[in-house]
Amino acid sequence: MTQIYNRVALIGLGLIASSMAHAMRRAGLAGEIVGTARSPETRDIARELGFCDRITDTAAEAVAGADLVVLAVPVGVMGKVAEEIAPHLAKGATVTDVGSVKQSVIDMVGPHLPDHIYFIPGHPLAGTEHSGPNSGFAELFDNRWCILVPNGADAAATARLRQYWEGLGSNVEEMDPEHHDLVLAVTSHTPHLIAYTMVGVADDLGRVTDSEVIKYSAAGFRDFTRIAASDPTMWRDVFLTNKEATLEILGRFTEELFALQRAIRTGDGDALFDYFTHTRAIRRGIIEAGQDTDAPNFGRGGGAQE
Repeated sequence: MTQIYNRVALIGLGLIASSMAHAMRRAGLAGEIVGTARSPETRDIARELGFCDRITDTAAEAVAGADLVVLAVPVGVMGKVAEEIAPHLAKGATVTDVGSVKQSVIDMVGPHLPDHIYFIPGHPLAGTEHSGPNSGFAELFDNRWCILVPNGADAAATARLRQYWEGLGSNVEEMDPEHHDLVLAVTSHTPHLIAYTMVGVADDLGRVTDSEVIKYSAAGFRDFTRIAASDPTMWRDVFLTNKEATLEILGRFTEELFALQRAIRTGDGDALFDYFTHTRAIRRGIIEAGQDTDAPNFGRGGGAQE
């Protein structure tokens, strides 16, 4: 792979950003990788790990001279970060992000960026339940989807960012922000909320002790606990910034759940069998699409935190 950007600035050095750095190194996509993080401890760990060429103490220093800037911070603070770096961005630079919500990011970040900047939001559909700079690995994005939201941006700048993500190993699709947020409410946000809820239900059941929950956890509950281990700051921001789509899908989920309750209560085995047969077919489609293969020793979750 050939170099696509001369200098890439990573703002935030958690799982996603550190994995991007490792993948950039693997493919030779950047002439220089510069990183920064809010926490001095995170910056020190990143320096020790060495996945960036330089670590700066401030975001303003990191973006100086960069032709690609990646916002890998919680969605709730992206507007503040954009305001901080705006005066220091190089003319013609591309700014993107890795957040799980797109319309809110556009609303928060866009107004702060000058006209000479290409703002192209993005979202890699990849992650684990782990976070922090030492959790990254180059293979995280391999054969995973990355969604770009051009939002009227320059076609050449968008094509360049697409090439960059393909170089990281991703399959790339473009969407409008509203559609992205609805799709992710179905495929990620609501499932995570249900996982957090199910773990909370188990905790609330007084007759089930903590030791029994741990000792007798079957595969289904283990999957719930893995998903519910994802970064709480990120998921708080996701639900607050994608509330309309999430509430819409939660309403539909509740309707489906009521239908299943009724089938169980009335002993309607045919309805249960038909429902499970249909949903199993959907699950097989996910497997056939190659989206059920986890990276070695990692589960799928999500996180762009420091």
